[in-house]
Amino acid sequence: MPDSSRALDPKKFLDPLITADGQQRAVVALTHLTTLWFNTGSLCNITCVNCYMDSSPRNDALAYISLAEMRAYLDEIADAQMQVEEIAFTGGEPFMNPDIIPMIGEALSRGYKVLVLTNAMKPLLNKRDKLLVLKHTHGDALSIRVSVDHYTRQGHEEIRGKDTWPPMLEGLRWLAGNGFNMAVAGRTCWDEGEEAGRAGYARLFANENIPVDAADRARLVLFPEMDTDADVPEITVHCWDILGIQPESMMCASSRMVVKRKGADKPVVMPCTLLPYDEAFELGNALGDSNKAVQLNHPHCAKFCVLGGASCSPD
Repeated sequence: MPDSSRALDPKKFLDPLITADGQQRAVVALTHLTTLWFNTGSLCNITCVNCYMDSSPRNDALAYISLAEMRAYLDEIADAQMQVEEIAFTGGEPFMNPDIIPMIGEALSRGYKVLVLTNAMKPLLNKRDKLLVLKHTHGDALSIRVSVDHYTRQGHEEIRGKDTWPPMLEGLRWLAGNGFNMAVAGRTCWDEGEEAGRAGYARLFANENIPVDAADRARLVLFPEMDTDADVPEITVHCWDILGIQPESMMCASSRMVVKRKGADKPVVMPCTLLPYDEAFELGNALGDSNKAVQLNHPHCAKFCVLGGASCSPD
């Protein structure tokens, strides 16, 4: 298991094919692209402690992706008859992207399920009328996952900053009150077990009349904490049998994410939501170019996906 008390061995995660102790590094093949993510841009209205994406009001390393750019990928999916089922949006805060409502509408109108990750604060609240139109037109095909880092105001604001709890709760209540298909994402960076954490969220949901089953792991997703400076084992080809895990269950076996770097002419495809900046993981500009096996050559691959058992996708 990861050892957060030790610094990451600088010899690890250097060679995409071989681990530091000379073993063959594990790879994950794309078996079936079911979820295509779009990173809407790295700007966010808040700065969280240890944000997975390093998003903030100042980080514009990833530009706002446009409706025209998203349409090009949906056209490619249609032309190649890919069996994509879901279009998902993450950021940054997706509702800060000027094209987010048209992009959601475009994906829904083409028959995809749509998932949007959000902090449910002012950027979402400013778009309530347009979201209601999408909800009334497409029903539960649109789902919203709200980040609630802890079930207490103190814990949530330790991560998200002072006074971030009231507006988040306003957004959560509004989504629930209007019958949106919704889920919640929390974090496990406190010294409490999963059972205690889910019990805490259950109390919050009951008190606030939020229709999310805290025992349902698809409705309350608890993500492991990630520290890229902490030591973590590298994943070799032998780890699948040792851990009893199938490579087909990894996020990069069924997902890809599109990002657009600041100043770039075109977006680029990445293997998953957690590696938006690392150019070593770029898979090309087109989805057709992204059908490559992914070497698990990043601490996030080990700590979040293989050992943490987590995925940003809903299933």
